Amino acid sequence: MPVWDELWTDARLVTMQGDGLGLIEPGAIAVKDGRIAWVGAMAELPHQDAQRTHDAGGRFVLPGFVDGHTHLVFAGNRIGEFERQLGGATRNELAAEGGGILYTTRETRKASVAELVAIATPRLHRLMSEGVTTLEIKSGYGLDLESELNMLRAARILGRENGVRVVTSFLGAHVVAPEYKGRSADYITHLIEVIFPAALAEGLVDICDGGIEGLAIKPEDMLRLYAAAQAAGIPVRGHTDQYGDVGGGGILAGIGALSADHLEYVSEDSLAAMARAGTVGVLLPGSTLFLNEPRRPPVEWFRKHGVRMALATNCNPGSSPTLSPLLVLALGCSFFRMTPVEALRGMTVNGAAAIGLGGKVGELRAGLPADFVLWDITQPAELCYWLGGSPPRQVVRAGVIGSGA
Repeated sequence: MPVWDELWTDARLVTMQGDGLGLIEPGAIAVKDGRIAWVGAMAELPHQDAQRTHDAGGRFVLPGFVDGHTHLVFAGNRIGEFERQLGGATRNELAAEGGGILYTTRETRKASVAELVAIATPRLHRLMSEGVTTLEIKSGYGLDLESELNMLRAARILGRENGVRVVTSFLGAHVVAPEYKGRSADYITHLIEVIFPAALAEGLVDICDGGIEGLAIKPEDMLRLYAAAQAAGIPVRGHTDQYGDVGGGGILAGIGALSADHLEYVSEDSLAAMARAGTVGVLLPGSTLFLNEPRRPPVEWFRKHGVRMALATNCNPGSSPTLSPLLVLALGCSFFRMTPVEALRGMTVNGAAAIGLGGKVGELRAGLPADFVLWDITQPAELCYWLGGSPPRQVVRAGVIGSGA
């Protein structure tokens, strides 16, 4: 008779199956070779041996969190700019002085791969300590060949060295590189012909990201890069409709993008297109809090059209310096008026879909990686109630048991 490696009994399982939480209680979950071998009600538990059995003690067990939008790898910080903004300086003023993204670019270009890994590792551990088992990490602070590659190399190393699943996004089109100031079309051509192919050749790219905001990079130029990515078999996603309705959600849906992110000003027509295409809307309330933005994504339209909503930290030095998925869950509910069920699905099953891992992570289902978390909570909504709650009791990543990071 086959033997399971691990078995948890007397668990309250939040499987994320169906349209809700997919609650099974009391339930059990078994692990074999790093994957879920069986999950279901205790009354249906097969008579099968396990090398180790754990009593979950009636605790809730959720899939590991999927943080589907982060800029985790960067050097330097922008604390000085933060203080100046509190004193009244605008983002445009800081950018004109060489601040903002281009400041982070200068600092990131100075750092080696090893230095980027060393700087980002404590950030990653903070995310992991709150139950993250899968995350996306973008490039986009290098903006030249070697620095963009170094960011992506660092992201790959972070995943390997810390036992966490990392999906990489090529964000060379974050902004226009300073060497190409005033020549955005030429910069996109450089990305298409030089930097993106080099990243592909090293196997560093899982997704191609970019921005459709009608700012320095024109949408038609961004679409050229997306077309090159899709021709190479790389899926795409994008930042859009954050500062105004430019129709970006609809544009991204039209090319079959995995996700459209931010979406504070997204139109109802764009959301209808996203629903038809299956494009996930990734909402980023950390930016709303940090930037004190009054605009909120129109969640009621997401519901009306059936657009899947994901939540993510958007960890970055300029607009969302947060490393707490628990805080983001709370903000998704308190700021954006998502329900706890929507928020929790946003950080699990829908977060997985946003980064091309739908049906592969973010659920408790036989055959999937054994990534799950035991929580000392009275009900799942409690994870969204506290403004930064307590760390989990136990985190299991690919069947390996830990207490956090």
